Amino acid sequence: MKAFLLVGLGGFIGSICRYATSLLFVRVPSGFAWGTWTANIAGCLIIGIIYGFSEKFEWLTPEWRLFLATGFCGGYTTFSAFAYENLELLEAGNYWTFSVYSISSFAVGLLAVAAGVFLTKIL
Repeated sequence: MKAFLLVGLGGFIGSICRYATSLLFVRVPSGFAWGTWTANIAGCLIIGIIYGFSEKFEWLTPEWRLFLATGFCGGYTTFSAFAYENLELLEAGNYWTFSVYSISSFAVGLLAVAAGVFLTKIL
């Protein structure tokens, strides 16, 4: 039961942070969803840092990993919104923005996870 509460609390906080991120960025006329993109990339960086620290230091307990990685990052990142926004772009025939948005989210997200792990190794 404790694990569910940790994930739920982390998800609650992550969801609020996700909403705040979406308020900071407006969707430009091309349809590129900067708020979702920023949340996904930042979430990838954060999860990389969490897993990097958990491998490097023993002070990040399994409970903290559940709270931060599964809970917070799960609530903060928005893959379902990402998928829906891509569908909207495809339905609107905006194939260029769809391609840039999808590929950059994946590639930069992957790089952000690697950067998070790298940062924890040099600290």
